Amino acid sequence: MSGEVRGELLSRVVDRMAEQGVSALSLRRLAADLGTSHRMLIYHFGSKEGLLVEVVREVESRQRAKLASLEFDPADSPADVIRSMWRRLADPALWPYERLFFELYGQAVQGYPGTTALLEGVVDSWLDLNVELAARRGVPAELARTHARLGLAVVRGLLLDLLATGDRAGTDAALEAFAAGYEAGLPVPTPATAGARRT
Repeated sequence: MSGEVRGELLSRVVDRMAEQGVSALSLRRLAADLGTSHRMLIYHFGSKEGLLVEVVREVESRQRAKLASLEFDPADSPADVIRSMWRRLADPALWPYERLFFELYGQAVQGYPGTTALLEGVVDSWLDLNVELAARRGVPAELARTHARLGLAVVRGLLLDLLATGDRAGTDAALEAFAAGYEAGLPVPTPATAGARRT
């Protein structure tokens, strides 16, 4: 039951933040808005930082679920899939959460108390999803994982650029340059080139 209450509270917090933003968040004000108590939020999430980490993880989980449910046309190239994912993730409606993500990510890599849980799966969860999506197109898992890591780094870097500069045209152009490299599909190494890399 406690887990159900926690999950319901988290869902309501995410929805509340979507409506009112995340800046200058006060746990007491948030608790009042949700019809609960400050003490209850602390009980379920440990701290304000712990709650914010769970908000970020929940939003990321929802985005992964949406991407996983997309029905891509088999005729679409990997470049088309990259463009589609970028349009979804660069949606201004997600910017408040993405700002929060980068803020907490920076704190987590520095070991800031209450934030380090964000690092659990912060990369692998996205890699696993992209390997799964690539498998539907017949791409070997090892190759897909390498390119998924590269793609994740590019997209997160461009999202940070977009949030810092507001330059949608510039970030779109950079994403297009990256995606264009996949227009003909993922570069699959031949046995000869694969062997050369091991020597």
